[in-house]
Amino acid sequence: MYFVYILECKNGSLYTGITTDVARRFKEHSSGSGGHYTKSQEVSQIIYTEQHPDRSSALKREAQIKGWRREKKLALIKSS
Repeated sequence: MYFVYILECKNGSLYTGITTDVARRFKEHSSGSGGHYTKSQEVSQIIYTEQHPDRSSALKREAQIKGWRREKKLALIKSS
C-alpha cells in the first residue's frame, strides 16, 4: 500500500510526495532528512493523503498533482 501526501510548509508552500508510511515520512521531513525541498523549508503539517494499491499508481498520481497549480491542489485538499 502506498500513499500520496501533501505537506504544508511553514512558509505556506505545498510539498507533494509518496510513501508507504505517512507518519514516518512526516518525521523524516520534520527532521530535515526528507526531500530536498523540505530540508530548506520547515514543514508544519500533513494536509492531504490518498491511498494507492501500488508504487506505480502512486507515482503517476504524484506526478499529476505536482503538475497542478496551487489553486487546484487546494481545491483537492478542500474536497477531501
